[in-house]
Amino acid sequence: MPDAPDLRFDRRRLLQAAAALAATGAAGTAGWAHAAAPSRDLSGVTLRVGTYKGLWRPLLTASGQANTPYKIDWRELNNGVLHIEAINGDALDLGSGSEIPPVFAARQKSSVKLVAVTHEDLNNQATLARKDAPIRTIADFKGKRVGYVRATTSHYYLAKQLAEAGLSFSDIQAVSLTPSDGLSAFARGDLDAWAIYGYNGQLARTQYGARTIKTGVGYLSGNFPIYANPRALDDALRRAALGDLLQRLQRAFAWINGNFLAYARAQSAETRVPVGDIVELFNGRSGDYSLGPVSDAVVRSHQDVADTFLKIGVLDGPADVKPLWDRSFESLLRVPAA
Repeated sequence: MPDAPDLRFDRRRLLQAAAALAATGAAGTAGWAHAAAPSRDLSGVTLRVGTYKGLWRPLLTASGQANTPYKIDWRELNNGVLHIEAINGDALDLGSGSEIPPVFAARQKSSVKLVAVTHEDLNNQATLARKDAPIRTIADFKGKRVGYVRATTSHYYLAKQLAEAGLSFSDIQAVSLTPSDGLSAFARGDLDAWAIYGYNGQLARTQYGARTIKTGVGYLSGNFPIYANPRALDDALRRAALGDLLQRLQRAFAWINGNFLAYARAQSAETRVPVGDIVELFNGRSGDYSLGPVSDAVVRSHQDVADTFLKIGVLDGPADVKPLWDRSFESLLRVPAA
């Protein structure tokens, strides 16, 4: 894996450079935009695509991939459960999230397929301790008030970390909270530790002095599935449009690694999160961003998540995730050799 570009500079230089990179980054990918243009006329197709604030929509624009031959009806749904529910109800053609919501979809026989995976940062999935808490290791969580988000990645990696330390949820005062409620509880001192992901964890560190005890590295696969509507896959024109969009997203994810400042600026415009805070997360990332096809290893890792949730009592019965995975875009998304 190539070394990460050195973006550790002060805020003033960061903001000055962002404008230049935003222009050059988009230009740098202009030649890709038509590299895999579909042969069918897709002008009459509208894809209903789930997005999270600050992610796919600004990413496609910043990377020069937004000029699609079909229309995109963006629908902002800020968790994977909502993406799957919308797909199952035929209100969405494409969505995304972690490995966790599809575990429940498998158990409930939901109408959804997983067609690709993105690989994103695991260092922003962290188990944190308050700056003044007498906690140095996971073993110190015994008897402590520990927040987490039920049935999410934080639930999964916290369970793994506790087990590794010879503990379980029964050994801690586990408190299930939404990310925003968890941040408020952490700020008030109502929690000693917190398993959390994304920008709320960053706020806990920068505003409240939270200390990172462990990250998701070694506990999470780093695979974030892309969810598709089987009805869209069965429609020739929508399938062609989905294939084209997946390729555009693949190019855009590869673009992030050398042009993150431009992406951070686009994210900030949509989320109002300061550019410097976004770049700080990128600087501490566990690995480069990418989007790739389904593989045997991806499916095995997903089954491990399902088996773990069954073991700790989150699922009411076994879930076989293999039937959810659709490998029909595998050759389309195979990255050519450099």
